[in-house]
Amino acid sequence: MFTKILIANRGEIASRIIRTCKRLNIKAVAVYSEADQTAPYVQLADESYLIGKPRVNESYLNIEKILRVAKESGAEAIHPGYGLLSENAEFARQTEAAGLTFIGPDADVISKMGDKIAARAEMKKAGVPIIPGTEDAVASTDDAKQLAADFGYPVMLKAAAGGGGIGMQAVYNDEELEKAFEGNSKRAQAFFGDGKMFIEKLIEDPRHIEIQVLADSHGHAVHLFERECSIQRRHQKVVEEAPSPVLTDETRQKMGESALQAVRTLGYTNAGTIEFLVDDDENFYFLEMNTRLQVEHPVTEQITGIDLVEQQLKVAAGEKLSIEQNDLVIDGHAIEVRIYAEDSNTFYPSPGQLTKLTLPEGPGVRHELAVEGNSQVTPFYDPMIAKLVVHGEDRQDAIDRLIKAVHEYEIEGIKSNLTMLKRVITHEKFKQGETKTTFIQDYYLPTLTNQ
Repeated sequence: MFTKILIANRGEIASRIIRTCKRLNIKAVAVYSEADQTAPYVQLADESYLIGKPRVNESYLNIEKILRVAKESGAEAIHPGYGLLSENAEFARQTEAAGLTFIGPDADVISKMGDKIAARAEMKKAGVPIIPGTEDAVASTDDAKQLAADFGYPVMLKAAAGGGGIGMQAVYNDEELEKAFEGNSKRAQAFFGDGKMFIEKLIEDPRHIEIQVLADSHGHAVHLFERECSIQRRHQKVVEEAPSPVLTDETRQKMGESALQAVRTLGYTNAGTIEFLVDDDENFYFLEMNTRLQVEHPVTEQITGIDLVEQQLKVAAGEKLSIEQNDLVIDGHAIEVRIYAEDSNTFYPSPGQLTKLTLPEGPGVRHELAVEGNSQVTPFYDPMIAKLVVHGEDRQDAIDRLIKAVHEYEIEGIKSNLTMLKRVITHEKFKQGETKTTFIQDYYLPTLTNQ
């Protein structure tokens, strides 16, 4: 096992990783920008190093600086967290070239799964169901129109690279496609350096359900069941829960087996997530693979009792997984909500001085914090304040605990999305498990127009 690792990330995920390191007696090295010098994770780490100015390209995306700190601090490995450099294949390659261990999959696998066209081809080869769509990048608007006619509208226009919903748009006719194609291609080029686009048949009103996997370098892999992540805003997840409120045991088993088949075909190692779209008949289709730890990983930890960060560290250190698939069982129900510094009506970020932060406590309540009370939420990064996770004996118990906890949460000094979360989790459709990807559009946005 490692004796010291560097965490190439910030905020709540850096603190989360540091906690596991401390439990395992591994020294944790943090890096921070000028904007984060008083952040909680900086104080929590055993060692902390300033790496640049607030903008990410001058700090958290500066591979050269991060690797230099890792070497000078005596770290043996780098954990990339999520976001930032976590799915950057070049960072993984340079980390290994520097004689350090990258805590994640092989760089070639990251690269392959980061290209949605290549990922589709790999999943097809693995026998994983894929949505009907293009095998190659679409060269022009005219080609896109022809393909859309072949598949039949509506279709989903997607950027081949990147994620987070950037470059992705549902289109319903030629006119919309013509407007969307060039604009989304330009956005993808600006964000990811790759403007290639492809087209899939649109699965209307689906659920977004993902399977968590773990695999070691000795050929052993397991899945840790599913997470339902259907409640989203602009393709960004808002509420996540495990297990899904609707999957049958048969479908759960089939999805788990498909995810493991993908892992074996890829030769994948470490933690990863296979994301699927699921229709009303429980047909499921590959969406994408995240080659990293997910934001919502705590709900899986709560229902399995498995520390995913610990497993990541052990696998990266060359150890065999000690977990057998037959030993894994679902214990209760867990739900996570993401608490952001943003206006609940406009969804605009609301950075500024946080003057009060009161956290709810009680059985089954877990917090992952990016900030503390009387601290600054900077305008330079994702405006997440915290993640609130609850665990209950069953879904109703978890919902009851979540509603109580969210109503006890207090944030002052800045706007937050607590108002939105309260409306979502108390809505009858949520309580009934009707958590499709159109939930916000169908049930929350109309409440804004009726105010």
